Amino acid sequence: MKENILHKLTVLAESAKYDISCSSSGTTRKNQPGTLGNASGWGICHSFTEDGRCVSLLKIMLTNFCLYDCAYCINRRSNDVERVALTPGELVELTIEFYRRNYIEGLFLSSGVIKSPDHTMEKMLRVVKSLRQDHHFNGYIHLKTIPGASRELVLQAGQYADRLSVNIEIPGEQELKRLAPEKDHQSVYRPMHFIQQGMVQSLEERRKFRSAPRFAPAGQSTQMIVGASGENDRDILMLSSSLYQRQSMKRVYYSGYIPVNTYDKRLPAIKAPELKRENRLYQADWLMRFYQFGVREIVDEQHPYLDLDMDPKLAWAIRHPEFFPVDVNRADYAAILRVPGIGVKSAKMIVSARRHGRLNSDGLKKIGVVLKRARYFITCHELPLHTIHEATPEYVANVLRDKPAVAKEERQLAFSFGDGAAG
Repeated sequence: MKENILHKLTVLAESAKYDISCSSSGTTRKNQPGTLGNASGWGICHSFTEDGRCVSLLKIMLTNFCLYDCAYCINRRSNDVERVALTPGELVELTIEFYRRNYIEGLFLSSGVIKSPDHTMEKMLRVVKSLRQDHHFNGYIHLKTIPGASRELVLQAGQYADRLSVNIEIPGEQELKRLAPEKDHQSVYRPMHFIQQGMVQSLEERRKFRSAPRFAPAGQSTQMIVGASGENDRDILMLSSSLYQRQSMKRVYYSGYIPVNTYDKRLPAIKAPELKRENRLYQADWLMRFYQFGVREIVDEQHPYLDLDMDPKLAWAIRHPEFFPVDVNRADYAAILRVPGIGVKSAKMIVSARRHGRLNSDGLKKIGVVLKRARYFITCHELPLHTIHEATPEYVANVLRDKPAVAKEERQLAFSFGDGAAG
């Protein structure tokens, strides 16, 4: 590899690391004769960094030059950082060479805004178009759509990329204007709408002609920065819930604010990103997407912030003791899903297994139920009736809350209840 391209790669890969809205799942583009690579849902080869993040894509920016001066961005116009840019041809060559060496399984491409959103999108479009048409690259491509880009360019991008994303960044419009004066939410929602239109049109065409090309088959995603502005968790999750009403929206990513521009007084003075809050938001997001929870059940006016010491599903259960205990041998699937310690897979297995006989503690353990959490919220054959009502919600919350003393208290409680199997 040429030394100047290697240097550009180093700078631009470092600049791209703050964008977490990339996922290499959700599509099944298979390897075919005469093509290079695949993006099968089960064929992605992942590697993991030291902090546990899953990396399988060449995650890079086309350039870190940018017209905008966003307070929270390392690549803001006023920052004194080294600026470099790859040509579309150089980036195509990098992707192909990295793929041939089995370093990556695909490409996540973003960019700073140069000249205009459309000018930037045209350059990015040249990259993905060349990969697909000139090199017959059949691997996964995630393209970061530039806010403010035209409908024509967004629809073209969807013909070549597996997933498109447009980052909201700051959840509140007023806070966005304060921290990024050149941006507004309308410039984000407009290309989101274009992507949705492209997907709907593609579905209609495929109903008529099965060979019709797919448009962004893995849908779209977005990202919000958590902690850079004053929005509470309720504001963030209400916005996420509304975004999930769009048929095309597959993932909302939450990124704990990282203080890269500490000199800017508009930003909060923190020493480390709010990773625990970020984690709780992901858990709440999971409840909305897979556990049939409404956003107002998770956060409301009385509880606008998620409990940092308790996952949101457990927090809901503690606030609603009247819902419990749930009889796992009789309750419907939706009720079983709400029990702490029971996941989607376990709930489905419970509904299936009880057709063949009554479930007891051993059966629940084999299914995968976390009894040390679930036992306070369920009843079933052979299980003692020490539920949340007998133990009181306050006691259960204290025992299951995330803290070092939990393990000791769990052992003591298990001994007193005579239920050693649940420990």
